[in-house]
Amino acid sequence: MKVIADVCIVPVGVGTSVSKYVAACERVLNDAGCNPKLHAYGTNIEGEWDDVFTAIKRCHEEVHKMGVPRITSTLRFGTRIDRDQTMDEKVKSVQDKLAD
Repeated sequence: MKVIADVCIVPVGVGTSVSKYVAACERVLNDAGCNPKLHAYGTNIEGEWDDVFTAIKRCHEEVHKMGVPRITSTLRFGTRIDRDQTMDEKVKSVQDKLAD
């Protein structure tokens, strides 16, 4: 089953700058083939259910390996079975309506 997700992984106790941890997660998500789309407060990803959730777990593992003792994450996700739809298609649908 395909899933589109929005994930925000926040290392706790590392100070105010978290960009190096975000970059590490982006590498993991990219390597997993999740088509990551970074935005100001998280990352959108897509793919098969097991691949996406395995990649999120791998992000946690990678950030912990960087010495972070605690991580908090938020996750929103959705599935549909009537047809395949990509993140780009969802955005384009709204953009087309705005252009009308």
